Amino acid sequence: MIGLISATAAGAAARDRLAAAWPDRTRVYDGPVGDAVRRAFAECEQLVCFLATGAVVRLIAPLLGDKAADPGVVCVDEGGRFAVSLVGGHGGGANELAREIGELLGAEPVVTTATDAVGVPGLDTLGLPVEGAVAAVSRALLDGEPVALHNESLWPLPPLPVAAEGAYGIRVTDRLVEPSEREVVLRPPTLVVGVGASKGAPAEEVLELIGSSLREAGLSPKSIAELATVDAKAEEPGIVAAAERLGVPLVTHSAEELAAVEVPNPSDAPLAAVGTPSVAEAAALVRGGELLVPKRKSAGTPAMATCAVVRRPVRGRLAVVGLGPGARDLLTPRAKAELRRASVLVGLDQYVDQIRDLLRPGTRVLESGLGAEEERARTAVEEARKGQAVALIGSGDAGVYAMASPALAEASDDIDVIGVPGVTAALAAAALLGAPLGHDHVSISLSDLHTPWEVIERRVRAAAEADIVVTFYNPRSRGRDWQLPKALAILAEHREPATPVGVVRNASRPDESARLTTLAALDPATVDMMTVVTVGNTATRDIAGRMVTPRGYRWQEGAK
Repeated sequence: MIGLISATAAGAAARDRLAAAWPDRTRVYDGPVGDAVRRAFAECEQLVCFLATGAVVRLIAPLLGDKAADPGVVCVDEGGRFAVSLVGGHGGGANELAREIGELLGAEPVVTTATDAVGVPGLDTLGLPVEGAVAAVSRALLDGEPVALHNESLWPLPPLPVAAEGAYGIRVTDRLVEPSEREVVLRPPTLVVGVGASKGAPAEEVLELIGSSLREAGLSPKSIAELATVDAKAEEPGIVAAAERLGVPLVTHSAEELAAVEVPNPSDAPLAAVGTPSVAEAAALVRGGELLVPKRKSAGTPAMATCAVVRRPVRGRLAVVGLGPGARDLLTPRAKAELRRASVLVGLDQYVDQIRDLLRPGTRVLESGLGAEEERARTAVEEARKGQAVALIGSGDAGVYAMASPALAEASDDIDVIGVPGVTAALAAAALLGAPLGHDHVSISLSDLHTPWEVIERRVRAAAEADIVVTFYNPRSRGRDWQLPKALAILAEHREPATPVGVVRNASRPDESARLTTLAALDPATVDMMTVVTVGNTATRDIAGRMVTPRGYRWQEGAK
């Protein structure tokens, strides 16, 4: 929960905007400011104080204890111009909260954490449990001292300025090792613990079995990704409580799924009880991996729990990112976050140039020219299979005439693929024209480099006969100058010469241009590959110089 505190009417107005936007995340604290801050500090994970930073410093100073446990605090000036991350930038999430508030209120986020200031990811912001000399190793990274990375798990990490050897170190491992005085240990969630239990098995017995099994195998409990069991045990109190106390999800599988898994230690007892010869081993192995701890029984008399531990295969990460039509303010926050998360960026050289300044130092950039789409897709997938965090970029939305299709055609289920939507050229053009896509619409590429013209023509004809608004991508180039006139002629067989047509070039870029013409008046020679052409349907109208396709037809008929 985020506590909101203000002292003046101006501060309350900004506070109320935040409360209205995040009703489930925020709680307003009224009354004397000092009392409100003390109550919020004790009850909330984060605070937003619409007060002067000096006042907030004095109010929270006596309350500060442990940076790992204190709430993150953000100050917003009463004019709503700045959102200052005051304390708990990383551990308390104040840096990210300041950025979120900035997006919502139009304020400038002020983040002074050293790693954020120079673009180096904070070691305590990577989403992994962290142990050891975080401050010392972070300082070494900032000072340019050699820091060695030992990624034993091949876990996909954002770019870090690391070396093969160094006096400081970062170790990524699920093994139970103690960090040295100049080392940070990151715990990746690589371990799946399969659990079986008799009815009424105590949580303490389940937890003791898991803990002793991990210790004897030299594995860290902080690397447990999940507890897994059979569906019949989904509500077994001891198993449910064990997962809650470990802070990991409980995942269940059907008896049929588990019975199909080959295990070293099958048994008749679980087969009779729940319909599978193995629960613990099969539940741990059902998604593949290396069996590190075969089935073990708890020490109770009789034993009421079993467990097995598997190290699951580490999966690389491929984010397919849409950059939007070109304008920086149409690049989504999610896309920016993925660009900063990637250790490898793959893309068309001109698109890389658009966002190069957003990349973290150390990001490896693999760029190529026009016509190498399939090669870029293969490269991105290959890098992800090596355990890298990869961003593959495309213009507009990466799933629309862009890189998502070839990438997913190359990818198998051995990597994680994340799609990041972007504003398409058709949408950017439509916004400039008015509301041409107010009813059913379709996008058709007129490039016959990968699609036979006969197929394209059939699609254009179907759209024409169905009276659907059409947006043409790739309408014309030097080597393809007859396709657009042919497509327009097909549409003209079913639409009036006065049908509105919107022509937009370089939508959202500095040299953008947009004009409204008609099906009869459009000169195809004025169109090139940087242009999007939108042809209205029989209901589309030119209203005050704007292209409008009504959502329904009744009001249009009444206006005639």
